[in-house]
Amino acid sequence: MQLLASPGATSLPAHVIIRELDLPVPVRLLRLGPGGDDLAPLTPFGRIPALVLDDGTVIGENAAILPFLADQRPGTALFAPAGTVERAQIQAWIGYINSEIHGATQRVGNRPHLYSDDPAAHEGIRQAARRRLREAFQPIEDRLGEAEWLVGDRFTIADAYLGVFASYVPHFGPALADLPALAAFSARFEARPAVRAVREAEGPLPFRPGAGPRSAPAQEVPA
Repeated sequence: MQLLASPGATSLPAHVIIRELDLPVPVRLLRLGPGGDDLAPLTPFGRIPALVLDDGTVIGENAAILPFLADQRPGTALFAPAGTVERAQIQAWIGYINSEIHGATQRVGNRPHLYSDDPAAHEGIRQAARRRLREAFQPIEDRLGEAEWLVGDRFTIADAYLGVFASYVPHFGPALADLPALAAFSARFEARPAVRAVREAEGPLPFRPGAGPRSAPAQEVPA
């Protein structure tokens, strides 16, 4: 297998799980943005992450990739057995983060030009998206005010997914400055050896607070 990823992007959770489980999966780091790699012929949805299997099958989306990777190590504490409530809870958080944090709010705030052709409207869209993003983080903030991790008493693939979005919070400035439980979670996440190894392999986040993403050079991280 091979993971198609990009430094600091939403492919980071899959890269973290590969490290957490010591899976023999090399990671190919692609360049995003202007002048970057053309993802369309490489992935089913033209975006990363994507997992390329040995037979050439390509799986897209973290909601599919993270459970698939965890299932490569049956019994791992990063997931839960089929048919259990914990497995459903883990998948529910992944679904919520995917739809409410990533798709419905963060993408809107980062790419207002996709939602209006009028440049004068972009700042209003961006600000509205940030307010909505703060609202979307509230159930997560409430949960993390009660427990260190999203499900049970341990780190799971749902936390790996949340971790990348927690790391983006400084990018949004004061609009998301009042989330202390999420900030504490982010510190725990970044302190994990697997996360530190991924950050070292991928390099620093490809943006600075208040700026947009930058393109990063393509490279491959061995398994």
